[in-house]
Amino acid sequence: MRMKKHAADMATTVDIRARVVQLIFIGLTETCPSGNIAQWATFGSVVGVGLRERKKLDTRRALSDAALRLMFERGLANVTREDIANLAGVSLRTFTNYFNGKYDALAYRQVERMRRSIETLRNRPVGEPLWTSVIEAVLEPLDEDFEDMYGAENVLPTRQQLAEVRKLLMVPEIRDATFRAMFDEWVAVIAERTGTDPAHDMYPRLVVAVVRAVGDVAMDQYANADPPVSFTELLRQGFAAVTAGLPEPERKK
Repeated sequence: MRMKKHAADMATTVDIRARVVQLIFIGLTETCPSGNIAQWATFGSVVGVGLRERKKLDTRRALSDAALRLMFERGLANVTREDIANLAGVSLRTFTNYFNGKYDALAYRQVERMRRSIETLRNRPVGEPLWTSVIEAVLEPLDEDFEDMYGAENVLPTRQQLAEVRKLLMVPEIRDATFRAMFDEWVAVIAERTGTDPAHDMYPRLVVAVVRAVGDVAMDQYANADPPVSFTELLRQGFAAVTAGLPEPERKK
């Protein structure tokens, strides 16, 4: 009995770690008890979204989740579009209706989180300092996802899982697809809050470039940290350095 309980506890720990990596890199993932992710996903509901659009959204999420799951099970190089479609319970044609390839599918969850960040930024109090608004908008979706996991931010991924994250970060299609899809929307909302014209003023684009730089550096640091560290804490450290004007650190003796 003790051996069975130990095995069950170990399996639970591995599952939690995998979910945390999903939260970090792609976003909050629904659990699928039936094994058919696409079928399970359609049972959810979003206020203000029609049933048809909700099903499309759920299918996108299911395909993205399937891609990530397969990546951790087999390694990125051993995952095909057909594999992703099969795990999600849809046809290859359906997959190609939503994504150009596995890289777009993997990047989708992060794109979705960025949309939430942009909406949060748009709704921050008028007159609030820009960087306060930006930092809260970036971190709030992450904090919400981790809160849903009951504080699982403190459960760190394994080195093997981080190795797969590092492989993803080396693929230009992944990094570029994530931010490229949202760059103009980020610029637009920064321009709205600062009263600038993105067609003529550098400022909103500079702000967005800095936000991306902080995210990229934090992710690189996260993926290569040994021992593992908290991603959100790295983001906070990065933004703190930027808002302080990137002062030169004290030299180590």
